[in-house]
Amino acid sequence: MENFIGNVCPGLFLVFYGLHQAIVVSKAVIFNDSLLDPSCPPRNKGRWAMLWKLSHGGLLKMVTGFIMIAFEVHCIKGELTLMNRDMPPRFMYPKEWQHLTMFILLTLNGCVDIMSKNVLPQRCMFLELGVRILTFYVLLLLLVSHTQGTAGVELQVHSLLILVVFLITLVLTAELWAPDMFHLWLIETFLFLMMGSWLMQAGFILFKPVSSYPWQDDDMSDIMFVTTFFCWHIMINALCLLWIYGFSFFWYRCYNPSLKLTWLKEAPYHFSTPGPHYKLLQEVEQSEKDEQTLLLPTNSP
Repeated sequence: MENFIGNVCPGLFLVFYGLHQAIVVSKAVIFNDSLLDPSCPPRNKGRWAMLWKLSHGGLLKMVTGFIMIAFEVHCIKGELTLMNRDMPPRFMYPKEWQHLTMFILLTLNGCVDIMSKNVLPQRCMFLELGVRILTFYVLLLLLVSHTQGTAGVELQVHSLLILVVFLITLVLTAELWAPDMFHLWLIETFLFLMMGSWLMQAGFILFKPVSSYPWQDDDMSDIMFVTTFFCWHIMINALCLLWIYGFSFFWYRCYNPSLKLTWLKEAPYHFSTPGPHYKLLQEVEQSEKDEQTLLLPTNSP
């Protein structure tokens, strides 16, 4: 999908997904909640009760994947074929098939999220994380191959995108050993925002430049400004995360503190029950009190 829409639409999806993750992470940090199985007050039971339990992130991935697959096929001039009938035969539409592979992986990722949360008897977070890691490793390989034959500004744009995807794969791999660590989820959310905003920026740089003149591959200043714009995206996305956390903190702690009490009352299952060490300590203290009671002298009448 070598056009403006092909960059902006996936970028918008990643930005919205990153904003959703930022809200979830901010709420988990404020309430000291678990990121793997966040506690939430039950909604009113009714006709639409099942929609609240549905994996919204998985549904967004699946719908976006279907839309992008249909749009990719629609943008191909002629019939989508794998090989032509010449002798010897040659592979056709190499970049389009790479795009389709990316969108198919996104759709499968959404299907796995919905299956894990809404179909399986118990949610399997490692299945979701494993499929997500596999998706980004494949995406990294496809992007590295996608830069073949590019140079100048386009190569610089794709190289910075590959850097972001590589960092996401590292963070997701680290989450296998620390799946409930706030720092990793925060970095992952920031990188998703970076990937989405940079994809949209790439659409404007490569297909609709603001100056109405195409960027020059032989102009070193244009290549340097690509990196400068990337650094501006880093600062803007970091400020966006900080603003979301500050607004969430103000909303839940200052403006609407009653919501916290409602949350704690309606979600008592989140708090862990006393473990065996605590029960053993109680038994030891009780036995010591019984011994002290037996040793005390009784007053004769």
